[in-house]
Amino acid sequence: MQPEPIVILYLHGWQSVPGGVKPSHLRQQGAQVIEPALPADEFEASIAIAEAARRDQPPHLIVGSSRGGAVAMNMDSGDLPLILLAPAWKRWGSVDQVKPGTRILHSEADEVIAFEDSQELSARSGLAASALIRTGEEHRLADPASLDRLWQTVLATFHGV
Repeated sequence: MQPEPIVILYLHGWQSVPGGVKPSHLRQQGAQVIEPALPADEFEASIAIAEAARRDQPPHLIVGSSRGGAVAMNMDSGDLPLILLAPAWKRWGSVDQVKPGTRILHSEADEVIAFEDSQELSARSGLAASALIRTGEEHRLADPASLDRLWQTVLATFHGV
């Protein structure tokens, strides 16, 4: 008997669309990915769309990339764990802390969102040092090593490790 797939609500970045490299990689690993289209210029509408997707198809966890990370931080995520990829929390929304157990993946060489923003977010939130995961060579985190690190983080988060 096959185990049930991990269900992920994936919130894409500002100039991205559903079906990108990261959610495709998660699907290739066997996850079920819910990926609503988020309007680029309507942050509040993006939050409402993400919350509706969460209610309609309850996920096990939420992955938010860049602006999608800010959406994840500002939405009602209940007790769902968050994995944030270079979250753009200083550019969108009003939330400046994340809940315990949140994990952040970010490249120290990110040219769009400063790595220091994630260091600050982690410190403000009282996260363990291990919650901020350094990976990648640029903002998108679409290189093979970062994609593997994302999947390993999903698995560890899902299994509560």
